[in-house]
Amino acid sequence: MSGPEVVRVAAPTERRNPASLDLDLLPTRDVLQLINDADRTVPGVVADVLDPVVVAVDLAVEALRSGGRVHYFGAGTSGRVGVVDAAELPPTFGSPVGWFCPHLAGGRDAMWGAVEDAEDDVAAGATEAGDCVRAGDLVVGLAASGRTPYVLGALRAARALGARTALVAADPHAAARAEVDVFVGLDTGPEVVTGSTRMKAASAQKLVLHAFSTTVMVRLGRVYSNLMIDMSATNAKLRGRMISILMEATGCPEADCTRALTAADGDLKTALVSLVSGAAVTEARAALARSHQQVREALALLT
Repeated sequence: MSGPEVVRVAAPTERRNPASLDLDLLPTRDVLQLINDADRTVPGVVADVLDPVVVAVDLAVEALRSGGRVHYFGAGTSGRVGVVDAAELPPTFGSPVGWFCPHLAGGRDAMWGAVEDAEDDVAAGATEAGDCVRAGDLVVGLAASGRTPYVLGALRAARALGARTALVAADPHAAARAEVDVFVGLDTGPEVVTGSTRMKAASAQKLVLHAFSTTVMVRLGRVYSNLMIDMSATNAKLRGRMISILMEATGCPEADCTRALTAADGDLKTALVSLVSGAAVTEARAALARSHQQVREALALLT
């Protein structure tokens, strides 16, 4: 009787790191230093792939402006990084919940623990993509090895449906790079603990996704200067932050900002345009509607 399928992955993340061969013999401080030294290489690796990330941002903005969505498909740590990034966007930028859709091999249970063989299920990835991806969407695959069957199944199905596709992998030479519109190949190299892609590979994916999604929000007008202006005030701290943002953006005293926010029914962006332009709240709201919610364009209309 044959046993379970065995696959030997040749990705760089599976190689042994010569700097950590004696890891189990080192004092605690030296283990931590070794890990930290490895982690410090990650931002440089991400800096080397900014050009393809630019293309991915443009595709995402195009998709969202056209009524489409951005999907993340991943397994294990890669998939969890996608879930966290997508979950943080609505409260930070006030983006519609459906704009960024994370998909994790094994479903919700896989967020809290391993679901055996879920990442090997190419059909599950294809089926999930088929159920929710539409032509014009952008589908981003997250796979440290660049070969995760669940992820590749989703990417292939999405492309067949007319969606644009991107793959973020910690193998710059992943074979699947030829199958996607955008390939982000992160050269993070061997991990301190061989094959533990929850370390450098995951850190690099997190940096790429946070930069990607944040830049998408900037391009869509959900940031003014370097301030969050579409955030959702879901607790006392965030309500206080809204007042602080208005004060920073306008130079107006707290009392004026509070009154403007109240007049705008808690809409930070409308209050900001009203205070900066001196226009009434109704005029500020109308200008934002005409400028597709772009603050600087709304201000230009009013001044």
